[in-house]
Amino acid sequence: MFDFRKLHVWQQGFDVTLAVYRITRGFPKEELFGLTSQMRRAAASVPHNLAEGCGRESPAELLRFLVIAMGSASELESQALLAQGLDYLSAAEFETLSADIVRLRKMLSAYYTTIKGRTEGQ
Repeated sequence: MFDFRKLHVWQQGFDVTLAVYRITRGFPKEELFGLTSQMRRAAASVPHNLAEGCGRESPAELLRFLVIAMGSASELESQALLAQGLDYLSAAEFETLSADIVRLRKMLSAYYTTIKGRTEGQ
């Protein structure tokens, strides 16, 4: 068990979540319970699952929550593509958000590999 707030990957996930909340404020009101809600939940799922995994007793449990976080990041990337296709995001907003999500996914994958390597070495 350790402080999740010290993880760079958690910080990146938290920053992406804040960005998604800001960006989706401009989405059409009819999307409030649709794409807006879905994107916010997928984004928030990443740092929340990292935090929960860090609070567990075993590396195997952390890995399980990391897999969930990775899936949520992929889901968010797909939702961002949909938002762009629906013209809810400007080109600049999409490029920035997409780059941040890709960076987050790479960080999650690297962290997963690190933890998995440690558990296999025990």
